[in-house]
Amino acid sequence: MNPDPRTTVVVITHNRRDQLLHTLDRLATLPERPPVIVVDNASTDGTPEAVARLRPEVTVLAPGRNLGAPGRNLGVRHARTPYVAFSDDDSWWEAGSLARAADLLDRHARLGLLAASIRVGPDGDPDPLNGLLAASPLVHAVDLPGPQVLGFLACAAVARRDAYRQAGGYHPILFLGGEETLLAYDLTAYGWGVCHVPDVVAVHRPIGGVRPGRAAVQRRNAALTAWLRRPVGVAVEHTRRLAAEAPRDPEARQALLGMLKRLPAALRSRRPLPPTVEAAARLLDADEVRA
Repeated sequence: MNPDPRTTVVVITHNRRDQLLHTLDRLATLPERPPVIVVDNASTDGTPEAVARLRPEVTVLAPGRNLGAPGRNLGVRHARTPYVAFSDDDSWWEAGSLARAADLLDRHARLGLLAASIRVGPDGDPDPLNGLLAASPLVHAVDLPGPQVLGFLACAAVARRDAYRQAGGYHPILFLGGEETLLAYDLTAYGWGVCHVPDVVAVHRPIGGVRPGRAAVQRRNAALTAWLRRPVGVAVEHTRRLAAEAPRDPEARQALLGMLKRLPAALRSRRPLPPTVEAAARLLDADEVRA
């Protein structure tokens, strides 16, 4: 296959030099031979120097501080291709998947972001998220190549660069952890389609398990996302649940305190969803309760 000029891969990393280098080796074997941009979130383990020495073809951006998920925004701004695929330092793409994703984005003008399937672990087992995305209760629009969704895994997504930038990318208030829902909301609010395509496949090989405090951060960000975009009643209910659990649950207490610290900034950025997108979000809420 000749190099495919349509898609850049953006990778964010923080203090995972060896893992990142392995990921870059895997990306270098792809038949599409995509340009790769690494955004180094203030690593102290020599990551930028190692990439410059061992993978000089890779562009390294070092903002000098840990931007979290919004580091991807910096990578997207520097990309010069119409589409951008995302990897983390422990994930990459199956051969041919980026070309399939680009073909779909070429054919479907409203498609803003494609949520891929994920194969996880050394045996490449299907991630449970695949089934949830495939079973989305949202209407399957005729101008999109798969079921509409309002969530995805950041390291298994391919976006139209213009759509991503119009939606603003990842919000700095959330930093990292469960940041994808807000971007899916914003893309959909601007009229872009977000859908799941099973035959575009990302490979995720996490090492070391879930980082400490991750669950609390995800709960914090779910509440903040509600305050940023959902009706006040929905946001209050998120907050009420955290407050009710906080006295006996350290994770809920940590999530609540983190949310309250960021709440003034979230209220300043509050922009309720259009009615059609809010109706879709409520349908997914009800589906989650039933599950």
